[in-house]
Amino acid sequence: MTQDDRQTISDLGPSPARARRRELLAFLVLAFGIWPVVAVGVVGGYGFIVWMYQIVFGPPGPPGG
Repeated sequence: MTQDDRQTISDLGPSPARARRRELLAFLVLAFGIWPVVAVGVVGGYGFIVWMYQIVFGPPGPPGG
């Protein structure tokens, strides 16, 4: 095996075990880190929009008479 052959083999990318570990870590970061923060932000943002709407236009329901 020549040095060129070894370099070609090493250029193929990370080993399957290392790639699987990186993929699992990326999934865990997304599933338990980023997406919960995004979900709380979306729900909180929607609540803020409804709150501001009700401050400007009043609460829902029949008009007071």
